[in-house]
Amino acid sequence: MTIEKITIGEDLEICRILNGMWQVAGGHGQIDKELAIADMIEYHKSGFTTWDLADIYGPAESLIGEFQEKIDKTQSQALTKFVPNPGPMSNSIVTYHIEQSLKKMKTECIDLLQFHWWDYNDSSYLDALNHLSKLQKDGKIKHLGLTNFDTKRVKIMIENGFQIVSNQVQYSILDQRPEKIMTPFFAKHGIKILTYGTLLGGFFSEKYLGLDEPHRGELTTSSLQKYKNMIDVWGGWNLFQELLCALDQISKKHGCSIANVATRFVLDRPQVAGVIIGARLGINNHRNDNSKVFDIKFDNDDISMINAITEKSNDLFEIIGDCGDEYR
Repeated sequence: MTIEKITIGEDLEICRILNGMWQVAGGHGQIDKELAIADMIEYHKSGFTTWDLADIYGPAESLIGEFQEKIDKTQSQALTKFVPNPGPMSNSIVTYHIEQSLKKMKTECIDLLQFHWWDYNDSSYLDALNHLSKLQKDGKIKHLGLTNFDTKRVKIMIENGFQIVSNQVQYSILDQRPEKIMTPFFAKHGIKILTYGTLLGGFFSEKYLGLDEPHRGELTTSSLQKYKNMIDVWGGWNLFQELLCALDQISKKHGCSIANVATRFVLDRPQVAGVIIGARLGINNHRNDNSKVFDIKFDNDDISMINAITEKSNDLFEIIGDCGDEYR
């Protein structure tokens, strides 16, 4: 098995399927620390060496710190986030938060620090970026990225001279908003996209094929609740079933799963460096299934079949706005 890798910035090589740690933050069941770390080691042995986490994902940074003590740390990549509450961003505030992440992760330098900001009306995000850039020069951050920023704000950052290598946004067959204005702008400025929500929290699977529309009480995780809302806005359950049927046909043709097809579709989009797939650490894993993604090569018929259905959907860019606008 060959696992696809890609370089972000000048020298950060990552796996194109990243292990997402949002699911240890709560809302997905209890996490057993020892089982979780043992599972992380198995991911690493299987070649899935890149982890996506955040300072607000419960024990995620501490788990990474303990996990990386048990492996060759130079062969693992940990991409964390800085998600401060809106307000003044002094050097001391920003430095304190980054130092906390470094301490929990038991490292001297963060591979990729992905910055998120809730309120665009507060331009203090530029102050925060200025302080983060200083920490980068001090060797505490290797690369600066973003999470859920829209194209307009990234343009402001570039105009202010900030070196941004990536932006993490929601991107799936169902939600193709990045292609409207973000992808063309990022192509000009060498910025990569890391994606989440690519599997709609699990809706892109055989489990939901041919199923009646689920009631809210049946959606047992916060991810399923979130992405059911997205399905409703996109076009509703019946159209989603049409899409699942098409993906099922394509998956059978390529000897893989619906989730594999959904992942490969987004990996093939311009400027996409990697897809983040949630890891249910210590509960279950999809390592073997995920590895099949790297063997898939779509033909024109596959893409046409998908496009024929997505063209019937509502325009999420018109309804929601640019990437990240759903949070503001």
